[in-house]
Amino acid sequence: MSEFLSQDGNQTTVAVMVRPKNRRKNKPKREPKYHVILWNDDVHTFEYVVHMLQVLFGYPAERGWQLAREVDARGMAIVFTSSLDRAEVKRDQILAFGPDPLMLESTGPLIATLERDAEN
Repeated sequence: MSEFLSQDGNQTTVAVMVRPKNRRKNKPKREPKYHVILWNDDVHTFEYVVHMLQVLFGYPAERGWQLAREVDARGMAIVFTSSLDRAEVKRDQILAFGPDPLMLESTGPLIATLERDAEN
């Protein structure tokens, strides 16, 4: 409340009501999520894929085999979803994992790409 003196010398009290700002505007925006997609090829064994998923993502063997079978059957699988920064790190780790030592034809890593999660 504020007090003012009127022209005739009387004191006048004025109450001012302040509306709170729209609280929705103050909420932080959700950071978009990104999928790390692993692509199928013919020069990496199931064992290599499972081992890589265990080392890089900490997945148990059963989850690794499940994802390896999905990559083989569908041609690709989403192996990880996170913020862009974390997804980029995981993709880069896959790309740096190197060739499959069990396959002579394997001269490089599996292919991994990023895709923005359409639901976020």
